[in-house]
Amino acid sequence: MPFIDLPDKIPGLRMRARQDQPWYQFRNVAADEAELFLYDEIGGWGTLAEDFIAELEAITTPKLRVRVSSPGGSVFEGVALANALRAHPAEVTVQVDGIAASIASVIAMAADRVVMQPQAMVMVHDASGVCMGNAQDMADMAALLDKISDNIADAYGAKAGGTRDEWRQVMKAETWYTAEEAVEAGLADEVMPARKQQVKPDGDEPEMRTFDLAAYGYHGPRPTEPKTEAGLTEDIRSLIGEEIAAQLRAAVTPPAEKQPTVPVAETTPVEPAPTPAEPAPEATATEPVDEWAAMVAHLTQDEPDTWSVLVSNLTTTASSSAATEA
Repeated sequence: MPFIDLPDKIPGLRMRARQDQPWYQFRNVAADEAELFLYDEIGGWGTLAEDFIAELEAITTPKLRVRVSSPGGSVFEGVALANALRAHPAEVTVQVDGIAASIASVIAMAADRVVMQPQAMVMVHDASGVCMGNAQDMADMAALLDKISDNIADAYGAKAGGTRDEWRQVMKAETWYTAEEAVEAGLADEVMPARKQQVKPDGDEPEMRTFDLAAYGYHGPRPTEPKTEAGLTEDIRSLIGEEIAAQLRAAVTPPAEKQPTVPVAETTPVEPAPTPAEPAPEATATEPVDEWAAMVAHLTQDEPDTWSVLVSNLTTTASSSAATEA
């Protein structure tokens, strides 16, 4: 919990504060703007307002951005720091990067403008402190804490509006605000965008980048080899003979693609078996003659089965007497 002027109560903290790394840092970000970081506890184990004010007086830029991420600290050290920012001639912007809690939120109220980073938070509550003594000491301490809290409530009211009593109720409840809630309550002016806006260049959109995959051994799809029709295999030749195989090849090959064949030994030609003609249906006197059918009748006659003719000699059954002699 925050404390009241703790460096004055515990000897030795002033010495340690000046030996350690200070909780603030100045940086020039542009010719007309400087930045101040408050990224630690205020007073106590950090540093004192007098050290901060000494460096603040050296800032001569017209703009000053105070970036805050602090849990709070000493009330009176924080009040001195806030008043120093109010008195500075620069235009002061407080940017809450992480958290502005307790007295750190009071420091933020001293700025001309307060902006919240996404997911940053603000916390307000009553002042607290440590006391040791009798009942009267405790009563005096309680009265002092109420007075300090009223003083802090006035700082919130000056920024966000509202009465002292209204803010005291909020402080007694120890209220936490998200970035958007802080803006809605009037404790902050805006929430910074989550991402910087990307400015598109003028003109047409750039072309899509292509990649050369040759470096990875890829040179495009492989050409497909033309498919060849499977011919007769040697096994079939051994079954039906070279002569019959040659005749079959000549029968199934189109005339334009026929290849010269190797002459084979003369054999007795095989006469094609006659195909019995089917009797034509008798025309009746009552049915008209189809002249077109009569004209194309010779074109629809069944041709002899070439395969049956070629293998007819293989299907001849030997006589029983020849089988007996074998």
